[in-house]
Amino acid sequence: MNSDFAPRLDLEMSEFVRGLQQRQKLVVKEVLDDLAAGAVRFLPSAQHAGITLAVRGRISTETCTGPFPAVLDEIQAECGAGPCLSAAKNDDVVRVDDIANDPRWPTYSRAVVERTPIRSVLSMALVSDSPGVSALNIYAEKPSAFDVGITEVALSYAAYTAMAWTPVRRDHQFHQALQSRDIIGQAKGMIMERFRIDAAQAFELLKRLSQSSNTPLFTVAAELVEAERLEFTDTERQP
Repeated sequence: MNSDFAPRLDLEMSEFVRGLQQRQKLVVKEVLDDLAAGAVRFLPSAQHAGITLAVRGRISTETCTGPFPAVLDEIQAECGAGPCLSAAKNDDVVRVDDIANDPRWPTYSRAVVERTPIRSVLSMALVSDSPGVSALNIYAEKPSAFDVGITEVALSYAAYTAMAWTPVRRDHQFHQALQSRDIIGQAKGMIMERFRIDAAQAFELLKRLSQSSNTPLFTVAAELVEAERLEFTDTERQP
């Protein structure tokens, strides 16, 4: 890699990520989609990219370019192992030069070769302040696509990715919390009115419903609010 190339590319990447952060409206999915597209745009040899999140054993593809990153995440979920999971869990960088000949995850490797044209993988852990672990992954369809120089540039891009994702995720979590509180408040009000009980008793009833059905409290509240809305709509429609 040209000695002048990496600093110039680093400047371009930082300006790109800064532009994402300065948007007036930050939408998680849009920012993540742009970050994945940026990985393919900026990182030499990268043909596909994705960001993977693993929370309590559940693997999700937060964004990807094309179908293959999601397929590889699906295979990792089936096998319980793979380069992305290794990178995310160990806060590390994992490079695969040829998945067809890599002995580290034999079941995963066989499935990837059978189901995709992907041969080179580079997975980099993303620093996260939320539950779970995450990684930025780039892929190529030819073996040995990512040398040491490309790996160094990819690590810089992964750092910028984490910087861009963190504030967007925090904003999203904040609005989700507000929404959850509002829905739970509505459900409590309905229960108080229907059963003539106070707020504390209504909340305890919601908690018991959540525990007995093994359903998150917010989901129970949302279902009650939706049922009430449908009942009201049906009543309004009656002649």
